[in-house]
Amino acid sequence: MGQVTTAELLEAIPGRLDTDSLAFTGLRGDRTRHLNRTALEAAVAGLPHPPKDEGMVELLVARGPNGERELPQAAVLTAEGGMPGDRWATEKRYGPEFQLATTRADFARLVANGQPLELHGDNLYLTLDLSSENLPAGSRLRLGQALVQVTPQPHNGCKKWVQRFGLDAMQLNLAPTHRHLHLRGIYLQVIEAGRASVGDRVVVVSRATL
Repeated sequence: MGQVTTAELLEAIPGRLDTDSLAFTGLRGDRTRHLNRTALEAAVAGLPHPPKDEGMVELLVARGPNGERELPQAAVLTAEGGMPGDRWATEKRYGPEFQLATTRADFARLVANGQPLELHGDNLYLTLDLSSENLPAGSRLRLGQALVQVTPQPHNGCKKWVQRFGLDAMQLNLAPTHRHLHLRGIYLQVIEAGRASVGDRVVVVSRATL
């Protein structure tokens, strides 16, 4: 199975889709680590409420063109290049609204279920409430020294994410009961360049109006 749309993945029946048949270039996951819907719902319900106003940077990742991952301890985020060394700057089909793929670190860790956290393919792994109620599009964060803004671009996952972490994870993330939480994550855009490091504070500077 090469080309498959998000709509088709949402309609697929878990257990009947061979996730290893999904074709793409890049790192691949271990389907024996996939959690089913029941286990995911219970685990998500057991997560502590993430902080709303001030959190932390847990991981920085630069993604190479063929799935390579670099994990810098610090990086200068810029409006022109986003994360240094990340493929975003060379993929012209993706505009500034896709600049920094960002995920909730606790959910990413839960879904990875023992696989490397950076397998998700995000640039920023944050301890912070990324829900639409807490961070509507246009909200601004101080991430270390950098100022970033939440973009309106949905960050829902794709066939790569499904192959790595399972169909149940994607369908749960996009279910009406969970979609507003943005468990899979959001996209951020750099407004003011600055240095960000693992362990830095992430502070909500302003919230846009819903």
